Amino acid sequence: MQQDLFSILNKLCLDWLALFGIITTRYFLICGATHLLFDSIFAKPFIKRNLYRQPPSGKTIKQDMELSLLCAIIFAFCAALVIAAYDLGFTRLYTSINQYGLWYLGISFIVLLILQDAYFYFMHRLFHHPLLFKKLHYGHHRSGEPTPWTSFAFDPGEAIIQAFFFVCIVFVLPLHYITLFTALMVMTVWALFNHIGFELFPSAFYSNWLGKWLIGSKHHLIHHRKYKLHYGLYFTFWDKLLGTQDANYENEKLVGIEKQI
Repeated sequence: MQQDLFSILNKLCLDWLALFGIITTRYFLICGATHLLFDSIFAKPFIKRNLYRQPPSGKTIKQDMELSLLCAIIFAFCAALVIAAYDLGFTRLYTSINQYGLWYLGISFIVLLILQDAYFYFMHRLFHHPLLFKKLHYGHHRSGEPTPWTSFAFDPGEAIIQAFFFVCIVFVLPLHYITLFTALMVMTVWALFNHIGFELFPSAFYSNWLGKWLIGSKHHLIHHRKYKLHYGLYFTFWDKLLGTQDANYENEKLVGIEKQI
């Protein structure tokens, strides 16, 4: 029994170490590449869609990196716990597509994003309560003007609560590992896109049927500037339903500095 427990703990530590390395490497590669891309000659086509009111400082980027490393420790540990629970047969993760059918992959993916978006909205809105903001969410807003490096810069308490969703959902919803991995990648890319500091879509995008329901960099930047609006992650549904959507959002023009590249 003691040997079994030692083996489980040993594997948990090894999994945590490997996952920490993967998450940290992914963060620096993706955020670094994005930052360099939009700070180089390749960003020239987007220069008029720059949303920054002032250039991000090296100090704030360093602060975001430090917070993100703390988050990587937490996210890696939570992921290692999920793997340990899967190894012990406690989760509803599965590996054979035939177990639920190919159609279920798409359905479960959509359901997972909708549930995560709802969880994030109410969690995020709660974090902006005056009693909780400085303790749980201030670190993410410390940079003022968000950058790609801000996309995973959270206070440790917030990181734990965010990770709690994925730790719990694998015990409730049957998920193929591909579905879970894809959702995590979408979350990473979406968070990056929301903090990129450039508007990649034309203004007309926010007037069509798809753009009205999806959150992008302009939508989330308004949150960083106005704090009490726009709490969603992927979709604008909850913001519209509960009155936290900026009434002028679709027509509001955010003009940033025109940095010469």
